[in-house]
Amino acid sequence: MNVKMILGDKGTDVLTIDSSNKLSDAIAVLENRSVGILVTTSPEEPMAGVISERDVVRALSNHGASALERPISDFMSSNPVTVTNQTTVVEAMEIMTEKRIRHLPVIDEGKICGLVSIGDVVKRRIMDTEAEAEALKSYIVPQTKPSFTRFN
Repeated sequence: MNVKMILGDKGTDVLTIDSSNKLSDAIAVLENRSVGILVTTSPEEPMAGVISERDVVRALSNHGASALERPISDFMSSNPVTVTNQTTVVEAMEIMTEKRIRHLPVIDEGKICGLVSIGDVVKRRIMDTEAEAEALKSYIVPQTKPSFTRFN
């Protein structure tokens, strides 16, 4: 199972925001759309970076309320960790665990084609594990009971 299958289920929508917008604009989008990350863009780059809830908390902790009026580019994560459509679900889980991140932009042929979250990855892994367990159960335990003839 790979990331492409997750995107096939959840879709490929990616919310973006210009990195020159204020941090308060990013917070509004994160809240209104109930997401944890936005891809940041600039005139030069279709993916300049990402701004996550964690980046917002760090900005507010370090700079207080004044951070809200500063540009997103001051606080975004540039050069985020990315995966491809062919990255396996297990590899994505390992990357998220090792890097302590909850979202991965998916890049295909140099373009962003989706985002996967830890929730998406765990959901897919559970679905795969349940399907595997059901297949094994069906293989081991026949669905119908065999009929026996008793001879005396």
